[in-house]
Amino acid sequence: MKSLFERLRSRRLASAFVLLATLSAAIVAGSFAAHGVRGQERHNDSTDATPLKVFNSSVAPNEFVKIAKQVGPAVVNINTRTLPKQSENKNRRNPHTRIQPNPQNPGDDDQGDETQQGQGQGNFQDFFNKFFGGQAPGMPDGGEDGGSVRESLGSGFIVDSKGYIITNYHVVEKADQIYVKLSTDPDNTSDEGRPARVIGTDKATDLAVIKIDTSSPLPTVKLGNSDTTQVGDWVEAIGSPFALSQTVTAGIISAKNRTIEPGATGQFQHFIQTDAAINPGNSGGPLLNMNGEVIGVNTAIYTQSAGYQGIGFAMPSNTVAEIYNDLISPVHKVTRGSIGIEFREGLSGAVNRVYGFKNGVLVQRVHPDGPAEKAGIKVGDIIVSIDGRSIKDGDDLVSEIASRRPGSTVRIGYMRDGKQGDTTVTIGDRDKVFADLGNPKSDINPDEKGDAGEAKLGMVVREVSASTSAKLHTPGVVIQSVRAGSFADLQGLEPGLVIVRINKQATGTKDQYDAVVSKIKSGDDVVFEVIDPRHPDNGINYLGGTLQ
Repeated sequence: MKSLFERLRSRRLASAFVLLATLSAAIVAGSFAAHGVRGQERHNDSTDATPLKVFNSSVAPNEFVKIAKQVGPAVVNINTRTLPKQSENKNRRNPHTRIQPNPQNPGDDDQGDETQQGQGQGNFQDFFNKFFGGQAPGMPDGGEDGGSVRESLGSGFIVDSKGYIITNYHVVEKADQIYVKLSTDPDNTSDEGRPARVIGTDKATDLAVIKIDTSSPLPTVKLGNSDTTQVGDWVEAIGSPFALSQTVTAGIISAKNRTIEPGATGQFQHFIQTDAAINPGNSGGPLLNMNGEVIGVNTAIYTQSAGYQGIGFAMPSNTVAEIYNDLISPVHKVTRGSIGIEFREGLSGAVNRVYGFKNGVLVQRVHPDGPAEKAGIKVGDIIVSIDGRSIKDGDDLVSEIASRRPGSTVRIGYMRDGKQGDTTVTIGDRDKVFADLGNPKSDINPDEKGDAGEAKLGMVVREVSASTSAKLHTPGVVIQSVRAGSFADLQGLEPGLVIVRINKQATGTKDQYDAVVSKIKSGDDVVFEVIDPRHPDNGINYLGGTLQ
């Protein structure tokens, strides 16, 4: 037994020794191999490599290069600053996005003459972005952070060597300070640029003219004929996307006469569509043809990401020229004709057959005391011609009427109950008819208890209660409602604010308010002294502007 036990133990020891020896040999071999590889890496020879050289060959500049050099000096960077306002409406629209109008509340959208109804385009508007650009990182989309300054960015181009610049209305909208940087100005953040002032704006086409002072002539662009452009033509865009000034992109015209907003809001906006890359900050910059001529003002993009997705829109240069000439005129405004109706087009085949017409527009509303009503046009009439020329659709009607000067006359042909008729209509001023359409005429007399400022200022007020007056330590009138787009709305007035004085005159009672407002006329500066009853300790805030 003992001999057997000793033999077994000897065999186990021998097996263990063999196993350890094998492992040791493997480890040594692996280390040697690794050492050899590292040694080879450290001693890798590259003496046979040929050094690279830069060849100084010349490439002939293409048309895009020539245009960028030619036009670039006339393209400017526009920075705006909006100062905090105590009564700023927290629910104002995001300046970067057009929101789909609420079909249940027409007051949310602009209502104008010859307003086109029933032209909805689905959810397209949910992603239709205008582009200020330049908002502070982390800020809410609307730029409201409880009272800080809002800064925005856009582009523009010089059309007059004296310093006149075309840009978008939404770039300078509600801006308290505007600064312009030329391509030759210092490229540093400490230099804000040259102060600019607004010469005139036109919200309907989203265009604006601003001016900077200059002691020497500035480089300018040339406007081309947008009507002669074709789908497929090469185009080049220059602007300041994301604050990157003098950025050049290229593409083609992908469509023309593109209307992207339904109804009154888009009736004067028929864009050139392009796939040239434009982004936030490009707004107001030029879209150029291959002759280096401006054929459009970059205005908007279709996007689901707030960035470039291959579809951009530019206001055609022929429209731009007409608007510019009106804005630099002594009145600094665009005057459009109106006959005071709302209409519908795109009727069904059954309606066409019953009424017996193929072209034209169906009158849905005739504004009381407006030009059309005075001429005998009624709801249900189908307008088929103007001065003997057939009307194809609503765009054709609006374009024809808007181009006429107020006071001129036009012959309107219409169908009524299957019979043809015609009448002479005296063209009205669209701005006046527009205001009346949004706020039906009530023949209010300042001596009566009506709201004298409703049509003039766009708001309804009433006297504050005795308890509120005591709380504010001063009498006043409280704002009940403000019409969207009105003078009051543009000055930042909103329901709930209390007006205690207008132009330093007390408005402690409704009668006092009506008396003050009745004396205000177009062209007057109007300053409101208001108190927010929710925060009376903040004191009086001053809001105002020039009544147009």
